Amino acid sequence: MRVLFDNGTPKPIAASLTGHEVTYARQIGWRELENGELIQQAEQAGYEVLLSTDKNLKYQQNLSERKIAIIVLGNQQWPVVRRYLDRIAAAVDAATPAATKKSIFPLSKGCPALNGSIGDKPQLGE
Repeated sequence: MRVLFDNGTPKPIAASLTGHEVTYARQIGWRELENGELIQQAEQAGYEVLLSTDKNLKYQQNLSERKIAIIVLGNQQWPVVRRYLDRIAAAVDAATPAATKKSIFPLSKGCPALNGSIGDKPQLGE
Protein backbone atom coordinates (compact mmCIF):
# COMPACT_ATOMS: atom_id res chain seq x y z
CA MET A 1 0.00 0.00 0.00
CA ARG A 2 1.00 3.60 -0.52
CA VAL A 3 1.35 5.22 2.90
CA LEU A 4 1.74 8.94 3.56
CA PHE A 5 3.29 10.19 6.82
CA ASP A 6 2.16 13.62 7.98
CA ASN A 7 4.69 16.07 9.40
CA GLY A 8 4.47 14.79 12.97
CA THR A 9 4.77 11.07 12.29
CA PRO A 10 8.16 9.72 13.40
CA LYS A 11 10.18 8.66 10.34
CA PRO A 12 11.64 5.50 11.94
CA ILE A 13 8.20 3.89 11.82
CA ALA A 14 8.73 3.41 8.08
CA ALA A 15 11.29 0.66 8.68
CA SER A 16 8.52 -1.43 10.28
CA LEU A 17 6.17 -1.08 7.32
CA THR A 18 7.71 -3.70 5.08
CA GLY A 19 5.90 -4.24 1.83
CA HIS A 20 4.49 -0.71 1.83
CA GLU A 21 5.60 2.37 -0.07
CA VAL A 22 6.12 5.15 2.48
CA THR A 23 6.29 8.84 1.56
CA TYR A 24 6.73 11.82 3.88
CA ALA A 25 4.55 14.91 3.33
CA ARG A 26 7.63 17.12 3.57
CA GLN A 27 9.44 15.07 0.97
CA ILE A 28 6.87 15.87 -1.70
CA GLY A 29 6.33 19.51 -0.84
CA TRP A 30 3.18 19.10 1.23
CA ARG A 31 4.64 20.38 4.49
CA GLU A 32 2.42 23.45 4.64
CA LEU A 33 -0.86 21.73 3.77
CA GLU A 34 -3.53 21.75 6.47
CA ASN A 35 -5.27 18.45 7.29
CA GLY A 36 -8.20 18.82 4.89
CA GLU A 37 -5.93 19.79 2.02
CA LEU A 38 -3.42 17.08 2.90
CA ILE A 39 -6.09 14.39 2.93
CA GLN A 40 -7.54 15.60 -0.36
CA GLN A 41 -4.13 15.74 -2.06
CA ALA A 42 -3.23 12.31 -0.69
CA GLU A 43 -6.42 10.79 -2.05
CA GLN A 44 -5.94 12.41 -5.45
CA ALA A 45 -2.35 11.15 -5.57
CA GLY A 46 -3.47 7.59 -4.87
CA TYR A 47 -2.30 7.14 -1.29
CA GLU A 48 -4.25 4.45 0.53
CA VAL A 49 -3.23 5.22 4.12
CA LEU A 50 -2.44 8.44 5.97
CA LEU A 51 -0.44 8.00 9.17
CA SER A 52 -0.98 11.07 11.33
CA THR A 53 -0.27 12.31 14.84
CA ASP A 54 -3.16 14.79 14.93
CA LYS A 55 -5.52 13.47 17.60
CA ASN A 56 -8.08 16.13 16.72
CA LEU A 57 -8.35 15.08 13.09
CA LYS A 58 -11.64 13.26 13.59
CA TYR A 59 -13.14 16.41 15.11
CA GLN A 60 -11.75 18.78 12.47
CA GLN A 61 -12.60 16.81 9.35
CA ASN A 62 -15.59 14.91 8.01
CA LEU A 63 -13.97 11.54 7.41
CA SER A 64 -17.11 9.61 6.49
CA GLU A 65 -16.70 9.96 2.73
CA ARG A 66 -12.93 9.65 2.54
CA LYS A 67 -11.32 7.11 0.26
CA ILE A 68 -8.11 6.97 2.28
CA ALA A 69 -7.68 5.03 5.52
CA ILE A 70 -6.44 7.26 8.33
CA ILE A 71 -4.41 5.97 11.24
CA VAL A 72 -3.87 8.42 14.07
CA LEU A 73 -1.08 7.94 16.59
CA GLY A 74 -2.02 9.64 19.83
CA ASN A 75 1.62 10.25 20.64
CA GLN A 76 4.47 11.33 18.36
CA GLN A 77 7.32 10.81 20.83
CA TRP A 78 9.62 8.12 19.43
CA PRO A 79 10.44 6.52 22.83
CA VAL A 80 6.71 5.82 23.26
CA VAL A 81 5.84 5.01 19.65
CA ARG A 82 8.68 2.55 19.17
CA ARG A 83 7.16 0.20 21.75
CA TYR A 84 4.14 -0.26 19.49
CA LEU A 85 5.72 -0.71 16.07
CA ASP A 86 4.22 -4.18 15.64
CA ARG A 87 0.73 -2.85 16.35
CA ILE A 88 1.21 0.14 14.07
CA ALA A 89 2.37 -2.17 11.27
CA ALA A 90 -0.62 -4.45 11.87
CA ALA A 91 -2.97 -1.45 11.74
CA VAL A 92 -1.47 -0.35 8.42
CA ASP A 93 -1.74 -3.90 7.08
CA ALA A 94 -5.41 -4.05 8.14
CA ALA A 95 -6.35 -0.57 6.92
CA THR A 96 -8.60 -0.44 3.90
CA PRO A 97 -10.31 2.45 2.15
CA ALA A 98 -13.65 0.69 2.77
CA ALA A 99 -13.05 1.01 6.52
CA THR A 100 -12.15 4.70 6.41
CA LYS A 101 -15.14 5.73 8.48
CA LYS A 102 -13.64 3.97 11.50
CA SER A 103 -9.93 4.02 10.92
CA ILE A 104 -8.67 6.15 13.78
CA PHE A 105 -6.17 4.39 16.00
CA PRO A 106 -5.24 6.42 19.08
CA LEU A 107 -1.91 5.60 20.71
CA SER A 108 -1.21 7.25 24.02
CA LYS A 109 1.32 6.86 26.82
CA GLY A 110 -0.95 4.92 29.14
CA CYS A 111 -2.49 2.83 26.41
CA PRO A 112 -1.01 -0.64 25.82
CA ALA A 113 -2.65 -0.90 22.41
CA LEU A 114 -3.64 1.31 19.54
CA ASN A 115 -7.25 1.60 20.59
CA GLY A 116 -7.55 1.78 24.37
CA SER A 117 -8.69 -1.68 25.32
CA ILE A 118 -8.63 -3.59 22.06
CA GLY A 119 -6.38 -6.37 23.29
CA ASP A 120 -3.79 -8.17 21.22
CA LYS A 121 -4.66 -7.07 17.71
CA PRO A 122 -5.57 -3.73 16.21
CA GLN A 123 -9.13 -3.18 15.14
CA LEU A 124 -10.65 -0.72 12.75
CA GLY A 125 -12.87 1.56 14.74
CA GLU A 126 -13.07 3.27 18.03
